[in-house]
Amino acid sequence: MPPPPRPGRRALLAAGAVLALLATASPTAAAVPPPAADRPVAAPPFGPSAPPNPATAANGGASIHGDSASAKAFPTPGPGTGVARVGRSVLGAACPTLLHGRDALPIALCTDMLTRVPALHLLDPRTGRSLATHELAAGDLLGGVYAYLDRDDRVVLVDGTRHLLRIAHERDGGGRWRFRVTDRTPIGAAVPPGDGVVAVLPSHDGRIWFATTGGVVGVVDRAGAVATRRLPGERVANSISTVPGQVAVVTDHALYAFDADAPGPPRVRWRHAYDRGPHRKPGVLSWGSGTTPVYFGPREGTEYVTITDNAHPHMRLTVRRAADGAEVCTLPLFAAHAASGTDDAPVASGRSVFVTNAYGYTYPPGTDDGTPSVPATAPFVGGLTRVDVEAGGTGCRTVWTDRVRTSSLPRLSMPDRVLYVMEQLGPLANDLGPYALAPVDADTGAVGTRTPVGFSLVNPLRLGATVTPDRVLYQGTVTGVLRLAPTGW
Repeated sequence: MPPPPRPGRRALLAAGAVLALLATASPTAAAVPPPAADRPVAAPPFGPSAPPNPATAANGGASIHGDSASAKAFPTPGPGTGVARVGRSVLGAACPTLLHGRDALPIALCTDMLTRVPALHLLDPRTGRSLATHELAAGDLLGGVYAYLDRDDRVVLVDGTRHLLRIAHERDGGGRWRFRVTDRTPIGAAVPPGDGVVAVLPSHDGRIWFATTGGVVGVVDRAGAVATRRLPGERVANSISTVPGQVAVVTDHALYAFDADAPGPPRVRWRHAYDRGPHRKPGVLSWGSGTTPVYFGPREGTEYVTITDNAHPHMRLTVRRAADGAEVCTLPLFAAHAASGTDDAPVASGRSVFVTNAYGYTYPPGTDDGTPSVPATAPFVGGLTRVDVEAGGTGCRTVWTDRVRTSSLPRLSMPDRVLYVMEQLGPLANDLGPYALAPVDADTGAVGTRTPVGFSLVNPLRLGATVTPDRVLYQGTVTGVLRLAPTGW
């Protein structure tokens, strides 16, 4: 998952080139295919999901990855059949994190493209306008991106002052919506100078875990006390994941499982180094794994944990047993291409894992980790693949691979058996677009009828989406949020 971008000159010029077009015309809507659950197919929904985390909102809207296991598989149908209505919230900001709780009101965490000031927006689901805004202290490039929604529907994040904040949304005495900081815990003493918090997420016992770019893993107990462990010589560029008893962290060298039940400083349960490759690849923002670790499994939704590595020239999917770290499989991906890599965490459900190929994708300047990519540029050919763990848990096999040029974090609707992705179309394969919602049949890889959504100003930048219980898909973009609703909504 990439950080909110620093607006490069090229990206801003490209945006300006199509501003008039997008300001005066709404994108044409097209039918999306029926979800697989509505077709004459006897396949059950994907799943199961990992157990709900009692410290977060319900699975689906609790985090940028849907839940604390980071599976990106939501329990409700997506836009589904018929003509999707396309709406747009123009916020002048890139919106990587979209959350929703019991009231189903979307909350967007966005970073202004010009000022770099982050802010929360509470969105009206009918009009897309911002019902309330709360600016945050700017900090590290990734600070606050991997926020979450707690069980009381409060946004939990670390701001630029290195305070752990809990922020509620509520109506004031006049009936107007507002955000209110209900709790503020200083953690700056645990974060070295020049370092910054990448992600926060609670373990199932309610303690809050965090990781920093400089390789510090910390935990905040209910009294606000902070305990940390440093991983020398290693950096963190992605989010963390939690399931009962365990917290997973991937650095630029290794995958770690921490004991979530141990008191005091974080204790490593197991560690496995992966092939980080000789250099950063084009289309991948950091040298090493570009993925958040993902828990999944066919019985409890937690038996396995998976990442992709940075092996040269083709990345590999690695699946390990969560209990002891034993290898289940390591499988090269997109070997038909000259090279492959990704910055998107896998989608996983049951025994299936879905991975995108981001090799060659063009990000705005200044968003990578500062190390040169080799080569400096490459064609963005894209691709999406499904890999299944064998029933005995002793290996993996590729089920299908397609050529979809995904430009967003895919989301799997478990009842639909459909992956909803934003696809980059056009012969040039560049960030001018056009872009479309592409429903991908999770069983076959077939792409259904696409819904066009626009051009450069709706560039999804490989950002995340969420789906509310009323089947509306919200997608973060470079300038705000797209809303894709089913017919009749």
